[in-house]
Amino acid sequence: MLDRFIRYIREKKLLDVNQPYLLAISGGLDSTVLAHLLHASGFVFSMAHCNFGLRGEESEEDEVFVRELARQLGLIVHVKRFDTLSFKNARGISTQMAARELRYQWFGELMDQEGFSGLLLAHHADDQLETVFLNMLRGTGIEGFYGMPDSRGYMIRPLLPFYRRELQEFALKKNYSWREDSSNDSIDYKRNFLRHEVMPSLDEFDPAAPDNLLYSFGRIKDTGRAFFYLFDTWLESNVEKEGDYRYLKGDSLLKASGQKTLLYYWLRTYGFNFSQTSAMVQSLKVGESGKTFFSGDFSVNLDREHLILGPRDSDQQAEVWLDETAIEFKADHMHYGILTLQGDIQPDRSSLNAMLDREKLRFPLQIRNWKSGDRFRPLGM
Repeated sequence: MLDRFIRYIREKKLLDVNQPYLLAISGGLDSTVLAHLLHASGFVFSMAHCNFGLRGEESEEDEVFVRELARQLGLIVHVKRFDTLSFKNARGISTQMAARELRYQWFGELMDQEGFSGLLLAHHADDQLETVFLNMLRGTGIEGFYGMPDSRGYMIRPLLPFYRRELQEFALKKNYSWREDSSNDSIDYKRNFLRHEVMPSLDEFDPAAPDNLLYSFGRIKDTGRAFFYLFDTWLESNVEKEGDYRYLKGDSLLKASGQKTLLYYWLRTYGFNFSQTSAMVQSLKVGESGKTFFSGDFSVNLDREHLILGPRDSDQQAEVWLDETAIEFKADHMHYGILTLQGDIQPDRSSLNAMLDREKLRFPLQIRNWKSGDRFRPLGM
């Protein structure tokens, strides 16, 4: 496995033996094996461990394990303890999101302070498959099939070609020890459900399924690259610029294949989502001239011949369309976050927040100002 590891790094030019790196290590199988592989390969690196304090004594034992591993390998280890629950409550976000924000903020600070050339992450092939499946469950476009890149910016993932079973076999063969996170045994989280229920069933159905899926996703990724190459040419040929406004001929869009997708990839950088571009295409087809769609700062007006994109006037009413995958939106120059809550939830009486029964929502969900005839019944009335 060590030879494959070194060969992959060389082929992808992921690491430089003359540069220092920072390894994010939890003490689990994946990051522990990566630490040993990096050490055996002669790379210069330090380790960073986050103690989120979420699992009581287990969290403390994880920290002790990582410190001892650093001592054995003769490495510097940076450890930071977080008050994760306080941060979560202050931000009004999930525990997972809070832990993610805290660790990446700290990693970034360490990178700047110590001059590391990259942050090494221990994601592997199973994580890659789970990521793509999660994207599919959320409702994804072609980029959702890309999965995680082996490197992007300062983040580097040297274990992406390896499956977890390979890491475990290697660790057992070398008599390495590691820590097991008890939260990974729960199927309450979607990723863990995929890990413990879906992926084993696929493997049992066809042992070649994981390899075939990764191969298919790789082909889709290459198809996506071809699409964006051709899309840029289409955009340049069909969109005219005039000051702050952009004009797209309605006929040229309707004559093209994949109209909703073409329109979405043009307008997404202006804050429009796929549900809105689908509605625009439908309005074009039925000839709804004069209809206007809004994002936070822009509007698209359908006149007789063109879709006209321009800055939204300050007196234009906000109108935003949200699909089921939305996690935030902007309206009237304000940013709003979307959080899904489950279980025994007490009503939030703050005037700054809105709580809605998701089972009664119909998507795409339109967010707009009040209109004559609208009615609602507040809680308790």
